[in-house]
Amino acid sequence: MTRPILSEHFQTREPSVIRTAQIEFARRTDPVRAVNVAIGNVSLAMHPAMGRRLKSLGAEDGPFRDGAVKYTPTVGLEETRRAFLHILASSGLATEGLRVQVTDGGSAAMELVVLGVCGPAGSKERPLLVIDPTYTNYTAMAARLGRGVVAVRRTLQGDGRFSLPDMAEIQRRIVEHRPGALLVIPYDNPTGQLYTPEQMADLARLAVRHNLWLASDEAYRELLYAETGPVSIWGLTDREVPGIEGRRISVESSSKVWNACGLRIGALVTDSGEFHRRGVAEATANLCPNAIGQYIFAGLLGETHEALRAWYERQRGYYRTLMEELTGELRRLLPGVIVSSPDASIYSVVDVRELVPADFEAMDFVLYCARRGAVELAGERYTLLTAPMSGFYSSPPGETNPGRTQMRIAYVEPPEHMKLVPELFLELLREFLRESPGAKRPAGAQAGSRAAIPS
Repeated sequence: MTRPILSEHFQTREPSVIRTAQIEFARRTDPVRAVNVAIGNVSLAMHPAMGRRLKSLGAEDGPFRDGAVKYTPTVGLEETRRAFLHILASSGLATEGLRVQVTDGGSAAMELVVLGVCGPAGSKERPLLVIDPTYTNYTAMAARLGRGVVAVRRTLQGDGRFSLPDMAEIQRRIVEHRPGALLVIPYDNPTGQLYTPEQMADLARLAVRHNLWLASDEAYRELLYAETGPVSIWGLTDREVPGIEGRRISVESSSKVWNACGLRIGALVTDSGEFHRRGVAEATANLCPNAIGQYIFAGLLGETHEALRAWYERQRGYYRTLMEELTGELRRLLPGVIVSSPDASIYSVVDVRELVPADFEAMDFVLYCARRGAVELAGERYTLLTAPMSGFYSSPPGETNPGRTQMRIAYVEPPEHMKLVPELFLELLREFLRESPGAKRPAGAQAGSRAAIPS
């Protein structure tokens, strides 16, 4: 009997690289515990104001007291929209004239950006221009919607810093491919790079010069570890970059700064009335964002700007400590390893290109750890789940993907588990190379040291 045929799109779909390890690990039956740093699934409690609303969902004076959970307006609840503007203002950013559309997480906002400013792949309409490596969900959303993606590549240097492409190179790509929008992630996922206000202004000038939308993913705004103020698309005005107003879009999220990944509340903010109107019209097919999540997130509206800034500082202090300890220990255990030193967000990229054979593939290592790798620490068996960086690059066919020796680590497990990451990484890499054909001692490793990975 013949079977019904899947669409061509479905036939080619594979899990996102940020979920691959978790999906594979779930199939294991042996007793082993996973330290999951493959995905930015924050383990901290959400902001107390949101927590109070969570606990009051069934209160006698609450909106759900009678058990009914009705549709909200497609654009989102008024207090939730005001909460997003209140948060922007707490970072010292002007909010006059900005329009907010609440979405089901930042992901739904990303989808609307791609759908709203880019044309179908292969047509004369415009692709999305990204700066590689870029957050993998943007390319996934573009594939889902039949939109094209064009990339300009950054390079991870030996000192752990990513080089931002030269503006002339970005302009060449714009002229060649005529994108509809330039996407920037100022607090970058996956690299941890923090864009400077000057870099943001330079990119904005390119957007104006070539009549592009400028889309900024600001899910990690305020999670910065350099001694600067917040960098944002909303810090750019016609005064600094004539013509930038009316083409600005930002993606907002409750997931990272507010520790509410599963709440699935985000927003699309813009200073374009037409983009906002059309975005809401498109979203009417989804009816509305999560009503309960909107109510919980709107609790932030009652917090003062001073209290919100104190929250940002506590968040920064927590992540800064984790990053300094983990990157320092990785470099100590594996001489020659390249570890990005994040200036922002909650990720590090680990590159083992100096330590592994030429045919090493990060995806193979990630799958090994998920499927059968195990290390005993303190009487318990552990494995480590990371994200292979190959999925964060848009490599043309025939071109070597820089992500083949790179993995992304998210600082999302509790501190006691994050402390295990460097040793787990070392021991699992050692075992993987031992089992792999053609394995060799990594360059820079000293015989007899912990970093000496046997051939």
